[in-house]
Amino acid sequence: MSRIKSSEIPHYELLYIISNKYSEDELGPIVDKVKNLIKENQGNITLSEEWGKKRLAYQIKSFYYGYYNLIEFDLAPDKLVKIDRMLRLMNEILRHQIVTKRIKTMAEIERDKKIAEKIAAKSVTEEKVAKEKVKTKEKVDLKDLDEKLKKILEAEDLL
Repeated sequence: MSRIKSSEIPHYELLYIISNKYSEDELGPIVDKVKNLIKENQGNITLSEEWGKKRLAYQIKSFYYGYYNLIEFDLAPDKLVKIDRMLRLMNEILRHQIVTKRIKTMAEIERDKKIAEKIAAKSVTEEKVAKEKVKTKEKVDLKDLDEKLKKILEAEDLL
């Protein structure tokens, strides 16, 4: 029994949290340090996002806030262990997680776009229906109020 070996390089996603003790000006060198670590190990960065400062779900090393960063990259599997170990040794990083990310095909991307458009269209129509219901209720309520007011004013016993 032989295994089929894929010649493609796996795609990974790294999410890491930088300690809150650093200011936003000091984040640049830390982010560059992580990117250089990936590049030094023959990794190819495809996406890099800074999500900003967020409250942590629980306290980590006496910090309640951290700067979230996301990097997607291609890398040989044997180099991943070294990057993981180096990230653990970095004092600036509170937590990190590396997961394998499957790259979507064009058909899957198109399908997801169509689904998102259907959901958006459905929510827009639901909002319109809800607004129309509110408007019709207001009109009926105003007519009822006018009729009741006329009856009250026409009554002989006001006191």
